[in-house]
Amino acid sequence: MYLIAVNLLAFICFGVDKLKAKTRQWRISENTLLLIAVCGGSLGAICGMHIFHHKTRHRKFTVGIPVILFIQAIAAIIAYTVLQ
Repeated sequence: MYLIAVNLLAFICFGVDKLKAKTRQWRISENTLLLIAVCGGSLGAICGMHIFHHKTRHRKFTVGIPVILFIQAIAAIIAYTVLQ
């Protein structure tokens, strides 16, 4: 349930930040977006990036978030095999 919530949060945050960028309002910080991805929302962040076309030119996001997702997937596989 946690992973669903944090990925939904990441997706929504990317959409809200894109809307705020278009209307020149106060934005969600890049560090906050990355922190949400690190906390388990990397898949939602990637989906939000592509659907909203947001942060797709920033190397920090185009490389960083997939790396975070890869590390999380490896950690999940290791945890699963150890707990078996």
